[in-house]
Amino acid sequence: MASKDEIQKKIEAIEERMQAPDFWSDKDSAQGAIKELENLRNELEGVGKYDKGDAVMTIFSGAGGDDAEDFTNILLQMYLKYFDNKGWSYSVMHKNENDHGGYRNITLEVSGKNIYGTLKNESGVHRLVRISPFNAKKLRHTSFSMVEVIPKFEKVGEVSIPPDDIRLEYSKSSGPGGQNVNKRETAVRVVHIPTNLAVHVESERSQAQNKERALAMLEAKLYKLQDEERKAKEKGMYVSKTTSIEWGSQIRSYVLHPYKMVKDHRTDVEVRDVDKVLNGDLDEFIEAERGL
Repeated sequence: MASKDEIQKKIEAIEERMQAPDFWSDKDSAQGAIKELENLRNELEGVGKYDKGDAVMTIFSGAGGDDAEDFTNILLQMYLKYFDNKGWSYSVMHKNENDHGGYRNITLEVSGKNIYGTLKNESGVHRLVRISPFNAKKLRHTSFSMVEVIPKFEKVGEVSIPPDDIRLEYSKSSGPGGQNVNKRETAVRVVHIPTNLAVHVESERSQAQNKERALAMLEAKLYKLQDEERKAKEKGMYVSKTTSIEWGSQIRSYVLHPYKMVKDHRTDVEVRDVDKVLNGDLDEFIEAERGL
């Protein structure tokens, strides 16, 4: 990932080329340079290369057992209502559901306008405090789930990964596709060995299609990691390649007991109407995130 100084130098080089008398002699080359200049300026202003495109969101349950898996479903329903409010479309790529409506993890593809740029800062650990519906003594319980948002890459090749850094695993799919998914190993799991980042895809009918989507998602995960490392380096910070889904690492807390409040720990935005937030009213939080 390029630093701001490197981006500025590229911008100046293109602007210098544009002053040449023969700049427009090759229209295709000139238009390509103008497009590159626009992308570089957007990147310099904090508008990422993929911000205007679609996104892939995964919600993982963390510490808290059944409560955490139920919290993952609560977050899922919150985001689905937010997507509906925005008029965005979405589809499930993979899910690991428990036997009482919760999720160990679930992955969605979200489509519309400026999806990744809008959702990217929702990534992080979310914390829920409430009276547990799974505890006979009705004790207060704290649960954690992690949200991951990555850009949707349309094709493989956006980020270069050496073949030796990838491990492919195949299994029978539990997703749509008729009898074929039960007979053949169409589900694909791709692991990036150096970072241990992994992607599981089973939404397509064929192994080849799932492999293609999984590789594109892995590239997007690496892009996200590299982008975070670049930003942290500029701020003189260190980014861990793994985030523990537990106390102390949360970006937002949803408190239902003993009082009601949703608080973002990065922007200090607080909303007392918890029901409004859980019904998909996230605009105040997401608008404040744009400055992160």
